[in-house]
Amino acid sequence: MKRETQEDFYDLAERALEGLPPELSALLDNVAIVVEDWPDYSTPLATEYEGDVLYGLYEGVPLTERSAGYHGVLPDKITLFRGPLVRDFPPEDLEEQVRVTVVHEIAHHFGFDEDRIEELGWR
Repeated sequence: MKRETQEDFYDLAERALEGLPPELSALLDNVAIVVEDWPDYSTPLATEYEGDVLYGLYEGVPLTERSAGYHGVLPDKITLFRGPLVRDFPPEDLEEQVRVTVVHEIAHHFGFDEDRIEELGWR
């Protein structure tokens, strides 16, 4: 069984982004996507579902909540947490789960809440 290196994981995240439809990619202006090993203890759990594991986190102002005065701000941030993903998914499923996590967090950027994301099957 191959162990994912940090570089391998970055490749998975990059492929997930490259797989987005161009019309969605074009809307990801001023969004930083980063990889962290694990969430900090101070990282807020952005879920109401007990027992959920934090694989990714969107921090920012969703497009649906921005007003005309929204400018000159730091980029929104999508963080992928490598440790929980590698721990919880076998190598043969990891790429798909990274893709699901990327789509899930981008959906938050577009203003989707957890219920709508689950309806669409991106949870």
